[in-house]
Amino acid sequence: MQKFTTEEILEGQILLIDKPLTWSSFQAVNKVKYALLKNLDLPKKFKIGHAGTLDPLASGLLIICTGKFTKRIPELQGQIKEYTGTITVGATTPSYDLETEIDQNFPTNHITNDLIENTRQKFLGEIDQFPPIFSALKKDGKRLYEHARAGETVEIQSRKIEIIEFEITKINLPEIDFRVVCSKGTYIRSLAFDFGKALNSGGHLTALRRTKIGDFSTNNAIEPLDFEKIYNPNFKNAE
Repeated sequence: MQKFTTEEILEGQILLIDKPLTWSSFQAVNKVKYALLKNLDLPKKFKIGHAGTLDPLASGLLIICTGKFTKRIPELQGQIKEYTGTITVGATTPSYDLETEIDQNFPTNHITNDLIENTRQKFLGEIDQFPPIFSALKKDGKRLYEHARAGETVEIQSRKIEIIEFEITKINLPEIDFRVVCSKGTYIRSLAFDFGKALNSGGHLTALRRTKIGDFSTNNAIEPLDFEKIYNPNFKNAE
């Protein structure tokens, strides 16, 4: 990634960041923002934002927009996305991923490669999906995860999403590796949960990486600390 001038950042740039595992999207944006503020002559409140949050337990492509390009964030968020990851079958968690502990165990002895393939095909195309209760969607003025952590029961509406491609890349039970190309609004955690249920077992997401948003790819992205190196020649002394 090239080093941009103050004028270029203010005019508007799209920065492709490869968010590391355990980092929040907010942390990644802040690291980029700090590097720019420290090394360029930018106003403290210059425009910067990201297109599509990634959970701390997911890594991969985070698109950060600056200056006038922040107006493009809704357009970028609406683009098709690609993910790779791992579904672990035989158990579920309330959050559908590793954020919470296993709450139920299920048999897996009946799961064959043919059953996995036949089940995979059922998820292609437009489907109804229920978002996870542990999500940032709002219900009655509160985030769903706030309701969940308070032990409140909330009725969640399903919504239409599209699974354009769903490829099983490796089977090593209880782990099933996959690649998915999907529409905006798709929760891969819900896909993992629903896939496990459709296998007459249970499932939860144990790894996730976003590899593409529209035509943008992790192949052209850099990690936040590498971004800082571009702007900070004394980076070796930084955290």
